[in-house]
Amino acid sequence: MSSPLTVLRALGNHSFAEIGVPSAVAVSEEQGLVGVGGNLGYPQWSGCGIDVNRWWPYPVGIYGTDDLRCRWLVESSWPVHCLAFHPTLPVVAIGTGSYDGGCLFEGELLLLDLRSGRSTSVIRGAREVLHVAWQTQHALRVVVAPPDDSDSEAGEAHTHGFEAVIERSDWSDVAQGSVQQEELSGRWIEFEELTKDEATRQGVESLAVLAREPRWEPRRQVWDVHGLRDGRVLACLDGVMAETWLPDGRLEWRVQDREGGRQLVVRAGELDAWVNVERRRVRWEGGEAVVEPPLVARVSLADGKVLGSLAAGFSAALTARDDGWLVLRSTGGDRRASEPAALVSPAGVTPEARVSLGGFDRFNHPFPIRHSRQLLVLQGEKQEPGRNKWVVAVDPAGPDTEPVVRRLFSLDWDTEQARHLFGGPGIEVGTGEGRDLVHAGSVHSGAGLLPGNAFVVRRSLEDGAARWVFTADFPATALDGNEDTVYVAFTSGELVALRASDGTVRWRQRLDVGGWPVVPLSLTLVCPGRLLIGTVDGRILDCSVTGSADR
Repeated sequence: MSSPLTVLRALGNHSFAEIGVPSAVAVSEEQGLVGVGGNLGYPQWSGCGIDVNRWWPYPVGIYGTDDLRCRWLVESSWPVHCLAFHPTLPVVAIGTGSYDGGCLFEGELLLLDLRSGRSTSVIRGAREVLHVAWQTQHALRVVVAPPDDSDSEAGEAHTHGFEAVIERSDWSDVAQGSVQQEELSGRWIEFEELTKDEATRQGVESLAVLAREPRWEPRRQVWDVHGLRDGRVLACLDGVMAETWLPDGRLEWRVQDREGGRQLVVRAGELDAWVNVERRRVRWEGGEAVVEPPLVARVSLADGKVLGSLAAGFSAALTARDDGWLVLRSTGGDRRASEPAALVSPAGVTPEARVSLGGFDRFNHPFPIRHSRQLLVLQGEKQEPGRNKWVVAVDPAGPDTEPVVRRLFSLDWDTEQARHLFGGPGIEVGTGEGRDLVHAGSVHSGAGLLPGNAFVVRRSLEDGAARWVFTADFPATALDGNEDTVYVAFTSGELVALRASDGTVRWRQRLDVGGWPVVPLSLTLVCPGRLLIGTVDGRILDCSVTGSADR
C-alpha cells in the first residue's frame, strides 16, 4: 500500500541536516565514517511555548565520509561535547552533559554500536563527560566534571575536571550503568570551558566541501512557511528573518538575522510580508548586556529588502485576519500585563489603535488561527491571565468608533471539569454564517503532558459547542486544512489527517527524509493535495498528500 504522504523534494537540504547546529565532530578514516553531535533547539520562542516533556534536542549522526549519507541517528539527553571512534571495534564513545544552573553537572557516557545503531548509557548515575579519547583498544581516557559545585574551589568546578582511565576487555559488550562513579576519580586537572563551537562548525564545513558541497551552513527550526501564487516558497527560521525558494528548488534570496523570524503574514498583492522577528530581552556579549529593540519587519518579496518596521514598542505575537488586519500582542508576560495590544490595518505601516487584552505568556495564550474572518485571541482573568481563558474577537476601530473586544466562549468546552487548557494553532472552516473553529491545545498538568491530554477540537463559532474532539499524546506544532481534511503536525514527528466533518482519522504517518525521522514544526496547505512542511532540522518539505483515502 502506497503512503498517503510523499515528500517530493526537501528545500534547504544539506549534509548533516539531521543534527541541526553541530557541537562535536570526529572522523574515522579506517572505517570511512564521521560522527557529528548537534543541537536542534527547542520548539519554543517568546510567543509560543510547546511542551517539551518528551523532547530530545541533541542528536548524534553517523555519516559515510564518501557521500555523507546518514548511517545512524541516535538521541542524547544532554548536549554532546565529544566523540571518539574505537581503534578496532565498531563502537563510538560519546560524552555529553551540562550544568543544571544550580548545583549539578549532569550527563552521560554513551557507547554507540555501529552494527545495530543502539546506544548504551554506561555510567551509573548522571555525570557530565567533557572529553573522551581511546588510549588503547581496552582503555578509554575521560575527563568528567565534578558531580556538583559544592566541594570545589571558587570557580574551579567550571574550569577543572577529573581525568580518569576506564578499562574494559571488550568495549562492544558493556552493560548499561556498569561504570561505577568510583572509576571516574582521578587527577584534578584544568580543562578549558567548552567554547569550540566555531572550530566544530569549520570542521564540519570542511567535510562538506570535500564531499563537493561548496556552501555549507547549519539550519534548524522552520517556524513558518507559505506558498506564494507564483510558485515560490516563503519561510522564516532560526537565524533567518525570511527566505524565498524558486519553483525549480533554487534559493532566490535570504535575509540573515541573529535570532530569526517566527511568524509570516503575506500582505495583499503578495508584494511584501510582515515578519515577526524574535528579540530576546537581554543578550550577553563579553560580560555586557545587549538589548535589541523589538522588530516586526516589512520585507519585499521581490528581493528580501527590509522596507520598514512596525513601531509597536514591544516584542509581540501576531494574529491576522483574512482581510489583512493585524493585532500585535505583547509577549512581555505578567510584568507587562497592562501593555495594550496594537492594531494595524491591511494597508497600514504603523499601529493605528491600541486595545487592552491583559497579560500573555507563551504557554497559555498562543492562538494563531488561519483563514479567519475575525481577530481571535485568548484572554484570561485580569489578575491571573493564564486562568479561565476565553476566546475573544477584537473588532478594529471604525471611522467614529474605538476597538471593541467581544467575548465569544470559554477556551474549555467541557465546563463540568475543572481543567486548565493551553492554547494552540487552528483554522476557521465552513461557509457563510455556519463557520466553525478547529483548534489544537493541551490540558495542563503539573506532571507534564499526560497521555491523551493533547487535543484537536472543532467548535461552533456561535456558542463554542464542541462538534468533535480528537485526542493525542503529544502536543500539536501546526495545523492547516480545508472543508475536507484537517492536517495536524505533532512533536512526535507524526502528521495526522482528520476528516473535517467528524474528526475521524483519514490517515496518519510519521515523517521521514531519506529514511530518518523528522519533526514538523510548521505547515501550510498550498492547494488540495499539496502541503509545505517546515521541520525542526531546518528543511522545507514539499509534499503530495491524499486527502480522502481512509487508511
